[in-house]
Amino acid sequence: MEGISRVAPRGGRGSRPVGGFGWRERMSFTPGEGSAPVSPATLLVLVPAHRLGRKLGPTPPTIKLVMWRGFWRKGCLRPVVDRYLAIWAIQPSFRDKPAFIWTQDAPSGLTWTSITYSELDNATEAMASQLLCTLNRGDSLLLLCSPGLRLVKLLFSCQRAGIVAVPVIPPDPFAFSTACRGPAHHHLLRAVSQVKPNAAVADRHYIAAVTGSVSSSDDRLGHLLQKLRWLSVEHLDDECPRAAASSLSPSPYLGCGPGDTYLVQYTSGTTGTPKPVLVTAGAAAHNVRAARKAYDLQPSSVVVSWLPQYHDCGLMFLLLTVVAGATCVLASPSAFLHRPRLWLELVTEFHATCTPVPAFALPLVVQRGGINHGKLPLKLGSLRNLILINEPVYKSYVDEFVKEFAAAGIDPSSVAPSYGLAENCTFVSTAWPSDEGCRSRYPNMPSYNRLLPSARLGSLSSSASEGADIDIVVVDEETCEPVDDGVEGEIWVSSASNASGYLGHPSLTREVFHGRLRGGTGRCFVRTGDRGVIGGEERYLYVTGRDSDVIRTHDERNQCVHAHYIETAAYSSSSKQLRGGCVIAFDAEQLVVMAELQKKKEEERGVDVYREICEKIREGVRKEEGGRVGWVALVERGSIPKTTSGKPRRWLAKQKLLEGSLRPVYEARLEIKAGVSLHSESDIAARTSLLIWIETFSSVIYGSLQELPE
Repeated sequence: MEGISRVAPRGGRGSRPVGGFGWRERMSFTPGEGSAPVSPATLLVLVPAHRLGRKLGPTPPTIKLVMWRGFWRKGCLRPVVDRYLAIWAIQPSFRDKPAFIWTQDAPSGLTWTSITYSELDNATEAMASQLLCTLNRGDSLLLLCSPGLRLVKLLFSCQRAGIVAVPVIPPDPFAFSTACRGPAHHHLLRAVSQVKPNAAVADRHYIAAVTGSVSSSDDRLGHLLQKLRWLSVEHLDDECPRAAASSLSPSPYLGCGPGDTYLVQYTSGTTGTPKPVLVTAGAAAHNVRAARKAYDLQPSSVVVSWLPQYHDCGLMFLLLTVVAGATCVLASPSAFLHRPRLWLELVTEFHATCTPVPAFALPLVVQRGGINHGKLPLKLGSLRNLILINEPVYKSYVDEFVKEFAAAGIDPSSVAPSYGLAENCTFVSTAWPSDEGCRSRYPNMPSYNRLLPSARLGSLSSSASEGADIDIVVVDEETCEPVDDGVEGEIWVSSASNASGYLGHPSLTREVFHGRLRGGTGRCFVRTGDRGVIGGEERYLYVTGRDSDVIRTHDERNQCVHAHYIETAAYSSSSKQLRGGCVIAFDAEQLVVMAELQKKKEEERGVDVYREICEKIREGVRKEEGGRVGWVALVERGSIPKTTSGKPRRWLAKQKLLEGSLRPVYEARLEIKAGVSLHSESDIAARTSLLIWIETFSSVIYGSLQELPE
């Protein structure tokens, strides 16, 4: 370390601090530049001197920041994410800066704990050493910890130890009997069976509850869990100071190289059974660097996230925070569901500049956490990136949200519709332009069929797409040729962020991860299964839906339509009685709509109320999309299966309804008398007397099904 200067950005007192933190400087990593020679053991992190406010000569020179030895691995010029921690931990302006803040919403008020960059780096090193006392490099570790700072430490420790992390949302430890198991238990069985982890780490009380529950179990899940080696996260965390003290001398880096698998990330299960995606450390690092560049995140950025930390956007934003040298404020998804306004209060409290949320959260917050729904005055003017991660993104939802919180100072140009998928680590694209002077930010973004774009590919005549980190094409899946702009096709993605494939699914891996354009012998593409269309001079990409969710309208035209359009029309017809984001449509030889009811008083329920809702749904879908709904099923709250990111699992809900395991509170079926033919929309309206609505009222006891708080 001798002879290498250590100069870092100063916290600017003269500039407005962000969320109580004063870091405004911008940093960039440029290996191989500068006046001093670069050895394979040194990385030069370059900061323009004029950003530091110092006069070091007639022209702004570059200043070398130190990076610890052993940084490069296998000739790679760019580090895996874990290595960034060592950069920040030794810089005076960063070592005491909060990296992550864990918040909890209590009746007495908001409380939080934090961990600085130096503390996180030390804990990562110590916890990695503890893991390697029990496991070997390359082993897989099932992470069943509660969300929070310990889970954050574990995720970075696995990478530094060269251990493959398998994060899974921990199911209820007291419901492991076969009769009580839910989707989370089935997913745990899936993960343990497919990955065959060498050990599992969880909270101490969780381990005791699980081992007690499965001790006498003779089924497959119980047998697999009994064979697992269990590690207590509290023990690993408590041993960190001792391990750190015993490893003061520098040691060679033995963690994940760019080509090593460091994560098994399951797909969300929106369109089918969740699949295990193999993510290398290099792919993850490329992905978060591309996202950092796209959203222009800096050390001054403050992120607020309540997304699940176990996969997809919630996990990748942990990595993105460290790559950017930013600060991330975390909360649990359950805290948001309990009180949606908490999200915006965290933005206010910490002066957040960036926040990723599913698009369905916008109408939910408007309905249950509006501008006048709480005591804390909202101040949202600090937001620069309101990242909408669930596609498709309806313009009307964004318009409503921006209008509701305009008085809180939200900047409409912060809206950043985005696109991502697990097979590309997470991030694929955003339509948000980082150029401050760009006129194509929301609300000036063009819409297509009521949807906002999720990418801006740049005009064919420009060089905007040349050298792009992630290449996107819309393809005719039958011919494997790119379609013309304005024609819908399947979205294909090629980049260094592409995952390696699906664990244990070689044929499916070849099909999905090795797509090639017709006549092409070059790079491979991931076939996403998403539908999209490119439009406009700037060639905006609109994600229109999934291949598997295209359904028939079952009217005289019998057109194909994306399910979300039917669902939006159905919800809009009775928005005060139905739960937002909890309406699904599917094809079962007729058009079926299933909708969750909002929590109401007993006097607000009954056959007449439900019949009116069903009629409104049928009529709303007919007017908006021309579809003829043949079956409406109204169900209790929490009945429709969801992914961890809140997306409805249509295929599973359909399966449950058809097999009878999901009992509607009320259902209405449409039948047509034999011999009667309906030829047009006017005929349908004129002959409603010929339509027989078959009504059934189930004996479901209110509140007996899984509920989420209203």
